[in-house]
Amino acid sequence: MNAMPRQTSTLAIISLVAGILGWTVVPFFGSIAAVVCGHMARKEIRLAPDRLEGDGLAIGGLVLGYLSIAMAVLVVVAIFLFFGGLAAFLAFANH
Repeated sequence: MNAMPRQTSTLAIISLVAGILGWTVVPFFGSIAAVVCGHMARKEIRLAPDRLEGDGLAIGGLVLGYLSIAMAVLVVVAIFLFFGGLAAFLAFANH
């Protein structure tokens, strides 16, 4: 009775590493890669649960990737609101 050991999904590992890189070295592209690889890894693990593991790694990569993307969107919105408010203030101040 030799049970085959399950392997960790390579895509799950890539997702986690890309999620970490998305917060450090390559902010936006690492986050996109983390999200894409994370979803692919979870699907791969669901299709072969007896052969693959690493769902937690994939979820970690997804969380890091989505949080980084959300922070980037919030920063862009804040910049637009700041400069839009500044432009409106200057327009009304001149009249």
